[in-house]
Amino acid sequence: MFMHPLITHLTTVFREAADPERAVGAAAYMKNNFEFFGIPAPLRQSIVREALREQGLPEAADMAMIVRKLWSLPQREFQYAAMDISQRMVRKVDEHSIVWHEECIVQKSWWDTVDYLAARIVGPHFVRFPEQRLKTVHRWIGADNMWLNRTAIIFQLGYKANTDLRLLEQAILPHRGSKEFFLRKAIGWALRQYSYTDADYVQRFVERVELHPLSVREALKGIRRRQEHESER
Repeated sequence: MFMHPLITHLTTVFREAADPERAVGAAAYMKNNFEFFGIPAPLRQSIVREALREQGLPEAADMAMIVRKLWSLPQREFQYAAMDISQRMVRKVDEHSIVWHEECIVQKSWWDTVDYLAARIVGPHFVRFPEQRLKTVHRWIGADNMWLNRTAIIFQLGYKANTDLRLLEQAILPHRGSKEFFLRKAIGWALRQYSYTDADYVQRFVERVELHPLSVREALKGIRRRQEHESER
């Protein structure tokens, strides 16, 4: 079976850089949901950068195959490498890449991959292909998958003044009573991030919409921090 040279290279170097003792701690931190080589993030990123310098960025047409293969491998560093490469290619792949972005969100799901994918890959993707945004995000809002719900809530984290507030509210409201920690946290995170752009909007939103206390606490963190700072002057 054909193996892209980039994957072959990463497999060899990752195995050489493996630290079994560190791998145990990394797996424990992730609730033992995944295997690890035990490679620190700065070293892993350096390995990926060096591989891309040596071999060049992959062809856009190869990205689906590369990402899917890396996602299928057992060690978590391969998924992180897939995301590192995807971020570098996010402005080169076409609109069909949303298919394998979504596959990555729902496979081997945990906050470490989903949050990166949402903010650094899906967010920029929808800037390039806004015609996909509403249909896809509305499907994710109503999906029976917590991680798609979370992505719908947080993909606009980097949008600032370009945030679609109507879409943000549509993503939040169906899940405001959720028992899922990751959805409660996502709601607060998305609102807190937007509070740096428009604190008054966020303050009004939490006053008029009944949210879980965790969501409210997270949403108002930035506002309260600024208020405390101003009162100390």
